Amino acid sequence: MEFQNLLIANKGRVQQITINRESKLNALNKDTLAELHSAFTEAFQNPEVGGIIITGAGPKAFVAGADISEFAALNIEGGAQLSRTGHSAVFDLIANGSKPVIAAVNGFALGGGLELAMACHIRIASDNAKMGLPEVTLGLIPGYGGTQRLTQLVGKGKAMEMILTADMITAGDALQYGLVTHVVNPEELLTKAEEILNKILSRAPLALAAAIRSINAAYTDGINGYETEITEFGKCFGTKDFKEGVAAFMEKRKAEFKGE
Repeated sequence: MEFQNLLIANKGRVQQITINRESKLNALNKDTLAELHSAFTEAFQNPEVGGIIITGAGPKAFVAGADISEFAALNIEGGAQLSRTGHSAVFDLIANGSKPVIAAVNGFALGGGLELAMACHIRIASDNAKMGLPEVTLGLIPGYGGTQRLTQLVGKGKAMEMILTADMITAGDALQYGLVTHVVNPEELLTKAEEILNKILSRAPLALAAAIRSINAAYTDGINGYETEITEFGKCFGTKDFKEGVAAFMEKRKAEFKGE
C-alpha cells in the first residue's frame, strides 16, 4: 500500500513506520490518522512482521500534535466523534495490538503526539525530546486517551500537574516519571529501539500477544486482570511454542519459536 504521509521500511521482522510530514513537525491530520490505521492494521495482520517501531521524520519532532486547523469548525458532537474515531481507529488499535510496538521519540511529542507514543507498548526517547499535553492552552483537554494513559503511566498527581499546567517535560524528566524506559543520544535512538524489539522478537510470539492482553487487562474497566492472566496462562499450554520452549530449556539450546 502506498502512503502519502508515512514511510514504511522492513528490516527482518521489524517494521519501521515513520510519520513523514517534517515540514509540519509531523502533525497528525485526518489523512495521517487514516494512514496510520491502515498501516498498523496491515502490520498486525502480516505474518512477516514481528513488531513495529514508530518515529517521526527529521530531528525536530516525533509528532508535534494534532492539526489544530481541522478542529476550528467542529461543534460538540463533531468534537466527540473526532475523539471517538481516533480512539478506536488508531490509539486503541495500537495499544491492543497483538504485536509489540515501540515509540522512538525524537524531538517534540506534544498533544496527540504524546498520546500516540503513550498508546505504544514501550517508549524510548532521544535526549533532546520534549513531551507535554498543552491542550488546555487551547480550551481543550487531551482527546486521544491522554488523560487516561498518562495517569496510568506516571500517576494521578504528576498527570494532573502536566495536563493542568500544560508544561513540557524533558526526556530526563520522562525517564524519572516512568513515561519512557530509556533515553539515548539522537543518533542511537533507532538502534536502541531495534535492539529492544529484536530481543523481544526472540521470544515466543503467542506468549508476547498473551502478555500484552494480560497487562492491558489491568487497565480495562469491567475486566478482572488476574482472571485474564489465568486464562491466557492456560492457553499457552496448548501451543507448540510452549512445547518447544520447554524442550529447548531441557536440552540447553536456543528455542526456535514459530508462533504456533
